[in-house]
Amino acid sequence: MTIQWFPGHMAKARRQVTEKLKLVDIIFELVDARIPYSSRNPMIDEIIQHKPRLVLLNKADMADKEATNQWIKYFKEKGIRAIAINSQAGQGMKEIISASQVILQEKFDRMKAKGVKPRAIRAMIVGIPNAGKSTLINRLAKKNIAKTGNTPGVTKAQQWIKVGKELELLDTPGILWPKFEDQEVGLKLALTGAIKDTILNLQDVAVYALRFLEKRYPERMKERYQLEEIPEDIVELFDKIGKLRGCLMGGGEIDYDKVTELVIREFRSEKLGPITLELPQEMAEKSEAE
Repeated sequence: MTIQWFPGHMAKARRQVTEKLKLVDIIFELVDARIPYSSRNPMIDEIIQHKPRLVLLNKADMADKEATNQWIKYFKEKGIRAIAINSQAGQGMKEIISASQVILQEKFDRMKAKGVKPRAIRAMIVGIPNAGKSTLINRLAKKNIAKTGNTPGVTKAQQWIKVGKELELLDTPGILWPKFEDQEVGLKLALTGAIKDTILNLQDVAVYALRFLEKRYPERMKERYQLEEIPEDIVELFDKIGKLRGCLMGGGEIDYDKVTELVIREFRSEKLGPITLELPQEMAEKSEAE
């Protein structure tokens, strides 16, 4: 499965980020805590260069807490501060401002020494579509300024948003890379809802989800789908889940499309508990192998 999807507004977004960099003090890089590697744009380091950065691991409530701590440590070792947040519930919002103040302390001290009057921190939020940027902006600003939606690509315009006296945000449209070289990255993005369901074979996504659960969270999977053992044969596994959950067609045949939808929906709605699809060590080993 090679996904190629790089709409014109994505290319425009990259240009906008590059052009507006000089206006901001810091970059807020928003990633999905369930897939911190796969939800980072591989061009981001090249685009923002040496600009100070704060990585926000959003949807942390949906991710495995222990894995999130591993990712925070991983970024710290790379000299990048990262914090776990949940923009939907408003968790971690104060920490965003306090972490930004720490990162920019030296810059603002230098400005003060030159006689420059204190001002709000200017930040730019970047991230791939559906990472939760609009929800984060609305939560920080305490009102509905940015459009939100579960469909990737809702944010199209660019705007400044004041967050109290301490912070001014420049929102930018999400950027997604032009080609998914790695099939697994595409599957992870699809499973977490970062790319439109309509451009994928969802059965591939459901199979990936089930095989991942079997490997990393087998007990949760057995409990959810009342399995004594997990069948090796994927069709048999689909059959068992379909029978248990009534995903049937006329004549008692298993409706595999319904099973597919069920598995993906239950993953996304945390019916299988908080899940992280990748760990720093695995991603480091994969990069080395490439």
